[in-house]
Amino acid sequence: MTVRFAILGAGRIGQVHAKAVTATPGATLVAIADPMTEAAQSVAQKYGCDIRTIDEIAASSDVDAVLICTPTNTHADLIEQFAKVGKAMFCEKPVDLSLKRVQDCLATVAAEDATLMVGFNRRFDPDFMAVKAAIDAGRVGDVEMITITSRDPGAPPVEYIKVSGGIFRDMTIHDFDMARWLLGEEVETVMAQASVLTDPKIGEAGDFDSVNVMLRTASGKQAIITNSRRATYGYDQRIEVLGSGGMVSAKNMAEANIELANGDGFGTPPLLNFFMTRYVAAYENEIAAFVASVADGAPTPTTGQDGLMALALADAAVLSVKEGRAVKLSEITG
Repeated sequence: MTVRFAILGAGRIGQVHAKAVTATPGATLVAIADPMTEAAQSVAQKYGCDIRTIDEIAASSDVDAVLICTPTNTHADLIEQFAKVGKAMFCEKPVDLSLKRVQDCLATVAAEDATLMVGFNRRFDPDFMAVKAAIDAGRVGDVEMITITSRDPGAPPVEYIKVSGGIFRDMTIHDFDMARWLLGEEVETVMAQASVLTDPKIGEAGDFDSVNVMLRTASGKQAIITNSRRATYGYDQRIEVLGSGGMVSAKNMAEANIELANGDGFGTPPLLNFFMTRYVAAYENEIAAFVASVADGAPTPTTGQDGLMALALADAAVLSVKEGRAVKLSEITG
């Protein structure tokens, strides 16, 4: 079966997914929709697809699945629209910034028995997948503690920060999903600290740029997440998992995997400096996994429930910072 795709949104992430779809066996790109004519034309010309409106795509009999790459405030409405017309859906995170809106949206997905995958691309990074495989194979024993480091080279524009939902819902949400995936248990309590250390304009916009979060499961397993909007040395992405029988870690990716030694000492090339270069393989693997799920009628590897739980952890972190205490996840989810 060839899965026929349309992409909603021809911006940066839409272009990444267009490339991935056209490179994936068993997938073909039929149409692109974007109110920005030049962006839509660029994708259409590069990949040989049609330009259609969202409503035209919803009514198209030659489209099996859609990739929702539009602004966050449109995601839930689009998921509901396409669930009702029987299209499989891949949606970039988050489904919405409101937990209640996400719950209502997922209820519609369930009622329509629709296929929905939420985009947590880091689960599909080859190194992180190898860490997960080592855990599942019992090579480090029982997971006890996880440390996740995620630091950006620089902050996004302040205008974006104002509508992003804040660092916990925009940036840390990836790490919340990663923590759930690696811990193998749901988180019970969240304790977060947050500061403005890199740019006062971020604080003026009502957000933070430097955060640390501790997650604890009912059995006592812990995950520590550290985020910063400034890492002068590159895009810092590391994971370490400590278990009863050992440790497994994933290190940073540099521009080349070499080490140079001379009279000045030992040196390595710079780290990759942008998430779209660091996670090229992850985006490709993610789309391939979605294609396989749609073609086989199998469950998607990341679900709407995963999106809901990551957002709930973000909401708990926000409340923890506000009230200066550990927050039980049950306070957020009911």
